Amino acid sequence: MAVPETAGEHIAMRRKRLRYRAWHRGTREMDLVLGPFADAHADAFDAAELDRLEALMEEPDTDLLKWVLGQEPVPAHVDGEFLALVVADHKRRAGV
Repeated sequence: MAVPETAGEHIAMRRKRLRYRAWHRGTREMDLVLGPFADAHADAFDAAELDRLEALMEEPDTDLLKWVLGQEPVPAHVDGEFLALVVADHKRRAGV
């Protein structure tokens, strides 16, 4: 008989998976942007905020890096407000 999963266990596993994905993107540059952000914030995020992070992480690394560096404008389909939090966190950590 399977043990029922509680909401707390589900969100805890989701946070763990997102932190892992943030550190294993495929490009080291985005690992160093998203990994520390996820480590610092995922445990405090509710399901809606995790949805926002997950949606952002669905974007290709090459595009994300251009947006983080300000080399290209953020397209309308991307949650620019959430991306701005990620960028601000990265700049704070980098001392920029």
